[in-house]
Amino acid sequence: MKALKSLLLILLLLPLTAFAKAPLVFMTDFGVRDGAVSAMKGVAYGISPDLLISDLSHEITGIFDGAYRLYQTEEFWPRSTVFVTVIDPGVGTSRQSVVLRTRNGQYFVGPNNGLYTLVAEREGIDELRLIDEKVNRRPGSAGSYTFHGRDVFAYTAAKLASGQITFEQVGPRLPNSDLISIPYRHAERQGDVITGGIPVLDVAYGNVWSNIPQSMFDELKVRVGEPLNVRIYNGTKLVHEERIPYQHTFGNVPVGQPLIYVNSLMNIAIALNQGNYAVAHGIESGGECWMEIQKSK
Repeated sequence: MKALKSLLLILLLLPLTAFAKAPLVFMTDFGVRDGAVSAMKGVAYGISPDLLISDLSHEITGIFDGAYRLYQTEEFWPRSTVFVTVIDPGVGTSRQSVVLRTRNGQYFVGPNNGLYTLVAEREGIDELRLIDEKVNRRPGSAGSYTFHGRDVFAYTAAKLASGQITFEQVGPRLPNSDLISIPYRHAERQGDVITGGIPVLDVAYGNVWSNIPQSMFDELKVRVGEPLNVRIYNGTKLVHEERIPYQHTFGNVPVGQPLIYVNSLMNIAIALNQGNYAVAHGIESGGECWMEIQKSK
């Protein structure tokens, strides 16, 4: 009895981190209408039933959309978080299966196809490793060529998050320069004109998000309520043009009226108060879509 009490006392005094697993976050383009996401989670729980599993999204529409959703969320997750990212049109081909460790100590497990463009740019690359599928692949899955999300990525990520393997045991190190990056339009200012890409839409509300940082917009010295000339393009085609006021929040303009505002990522965005700006004006997002904001003289 005395020994048991001593053991219980030791357990109570141990920090919670002694038992904690690294968070495991799933992002895919699978949707949730079938069993694919559940199968991946089942594999992870089979590795360690006390893993802390969360979902980023399973409605990703493409590689750059996935890259931006990682950029949108990863900075709010703690060090050692393991992200499983399965937007993988090249599954089963010669594309590489990798684990990226960024300089902030997070891990990204998935295909080397550009998904990590934005997080690598912001956080920096610490190391890149090729997954050794001879040891880091779900047993009995060698004949499966089209579900690496379940058989390779979820399996490897769960072993890494649970501490059953170290990062070095993932597989051989690759040169950091081997990480594939997607080209995209960066924000830039020329005088009173700022241009920037439209990487994604705020899908719930139809707000149009740019990658123009507030710091660059502030260089225009725009007053709250001041209207600006806005042009939105898809490639070289002008899709929409309008004068829109800069405001802090949606309720500062009448219902149905547009505004320029700073979104949750501290980037410039355009919205329609209690409406869907993207639908109203036929605006899309992606590598070819961009906007121009000009201060009136």
